Amino acid sequence: MLVTTMKAEAKLLVVDDEPMIRDLLCAYLEDNGFACESSGSVDEALSTLASGDIDLVISDLHMPGRTGLELLQAIRHRHPKTAFLMATAAPDTKTAVQAMRQGAADFLVKPLDLKQVLVTVRQTLERQRQAAAAESHQREMEHLLAERTQQLGFALQQAQKASAETLQALAMALDVRARDVAGHSLRVSRYGVEIANRMGYTPEELARIEHASYLHDIGKLGIPDAILNKPAALSPEEQEIMRTHVQIGFDLVNQVQSLATAAELVLTHQERFDGSGYPRGLAGEAIPRDARIFAVADALDAMTSDRPYRRAMSWNEARTEIVNQSGRQFDPKVVDAFLAIPLSRWIELQQEHDSGSAPPPAAN
Repeated sequence: MLVTTMKAEAKLLVVDDEPMIRDLLCAYLEDNGFACESSGSVDEALSTLASGDIDLVISDLHMPGRTGLELLQAIRHRHPKTAFLMATAAPDTKTAVQAMRQGAADFLVKPLDLKQVLVTVRQTLERQRQAAAAESHQREMEHLLAERTQQLGFALQQAQKASAETLQALAMALDVRARDVAGHSLRVSRYGVEIANRMGYTPEELARIEHASYLHDIGKLGIPDAILNKPAALSPEEQEIMRTHVQIGFDLVNQVQSLATAAELVLTHQERFDGSGYPRGLAGEAIPRDARIFAVADALDAMTSDRPYRRAMSWNEARTEIVNQSGRQFDPKVVDAFLAIPLSRWIELQQEHDSGSAPPPAAN
């Protein structure tokens, strides 16, 4: 006859100085799919823990010699990935809460309700599994990010003497990865140059903001696709990951001497004039002027481009929204320069991009 041995859900250790309680609890847990060992004291429990992989410990609080709290402290020090449940009589619930503050996952009240013990054990192990999965995912993301950072750093070093055409090609590669914003970097670059020109930038300064605009989102190459191209709103945790793209981009671009002047915009392009932006919460003129100009150009393109979740605004609607955000999201001086440019010029710039032509920056 073929006998199939089922793998236990997890390996548990029951610690109690009363043999009857240990035997009863272990028998019940084994009947419900767990492997179970037992110990009658703290020292015996620590010896068992040292000789095998234990996923979860259920320990009585009061035992002759060392207490359950002392066992908890030793486990937290020597076996930090082992979950711990404290069993205690009802009058000792205050001590049990203290145990949770010291690292216990939960506590069980004696006399034990076996069904409740089973529920608590499974809930604790599930939380433990989720935490381990999250930790593993975090390590994978950190490894991927380090790998991509190294690759991008090498590519940028090769671009030490990069021409505008090379940076445009890089911008196009960035936009292709973020599928809903094709052409975004190139359009924002043109819009930013147009505003900067109106504000009296020199040719050298225009070239600087043009190149920085191409690179502003380079840090997004370090963001997982599932977050970068998520069709729905990001969770708070995903938003935090997305926000790291500015620091990632800055660290990359700042490695290349000829692009170092662009690094400042890469780092600060998500700051807001009223101080509510990130990563540093800069406000007013503490935000570099290039970034303040870029903010208007970026918002203009975002509002007048189709997205999977909405249609583009009209140019008049976009102008109205930018005016409404003057002094909040945008520098009023930059908004004034934007408004001084005829609406027909903005439409012309967008159409030139869509048709594939590449006019030089507007002259002073």
